[in-house]
Amino acid sequence: MKAVILAGGKGSRLLPLTKKLPKPLVPLLNKPVMEYSIELLKKHGITDIIVTLQYLGDKIMSYFGDGSKWGVNLTYQIEDFALGTAGSVKNTEQLLDEPFIVISGDALTDFDLIDGLVFHLQKRALLTVFMKEVKNPTKFGIIQTNDDGQIQRFLEKPQKEQEFSRVVNTGIYIVDPLVLSFMEKDKPYDFSKEIFPKLIENNMGLYGYKSKGYWKDIGSHEDYRQAQYDMLEHKIQVPVMEEEVMPKLWVGKNVKYVKGSNLKVTNRKDASLIKV
Repeated sequence: MKAVILAGGKGSRLLPLTKKLPKPLVPLLNKPVMEYSIELLKKHGITDIIVTLQYLGDKIMSYFGDGSKWGVNLTYQIEDFALGTAGSVKNTEQLLDEPFIVISGDALTDFDLIDGLVFHLQKRALLTVFMKEVKNPTKFGIIQTNDDGQIQRFLEKPQKEQEFSRVVNTGIYIVDPLVLSFMEKDKPYDFSKEIFPKLIENNMGLYGYKSKGYWKDIGSHEDYRQAQYDMLEHKIQVPVMEEEVMPKLWVGKNVKYVKGSNLKVTNRKDASLIKV
């Protein structure tokens, strides 16, 4: 099974962090966010990965190379202009001949991808959306399914009064290659704006898989900061190199401090000095 990582976005909401750095390389605990997506795919035995690039793509290629450092094989598809989430995948069509996973290079998750694949195959779906319930769905696309899991309604970034669900689209999909035939190459398409409505209108096998586990879009400074708190507090199953030497105090593996030093420990509610 192959995967497509979407890594071409500018990440304008994270400025100035993304002024000279593509969003997939923005660090979470000193490691690019996209690296966690690659590790998740590798964990599930998915090692043949296509990466779509546009904004500052050369920096992503320079960092990850051929992927051998992570035990995967990376192939890059470079876009001359932004093609949207679905248009980017269409641009890789010649490399895809069986159901594949689409995942964002700028979100953090520990979803069980194989469970989603089993669901997709059982439903004989054309496209399966990994869904997650959130407290504030207005930043995302909201989803309503029937009892069988088939998506009946979808609305992108609803106003508060338009909310009919708190279950949202995570931007992680399992896609049958047939879906790519609905698009023209080198033309912008978005999954949520063009593809989902077409599949719903024609009753063509758009399903939602309600995922267990952690997921966060790090599109805002607040979410970017919160994701790192969540990682340190082990709310997501990812490797954390930092060591919690005392409550709320994490130290990197290469950090040294002199005995007798005063260390200031802060969180969002209090701050204190600890003498080591």
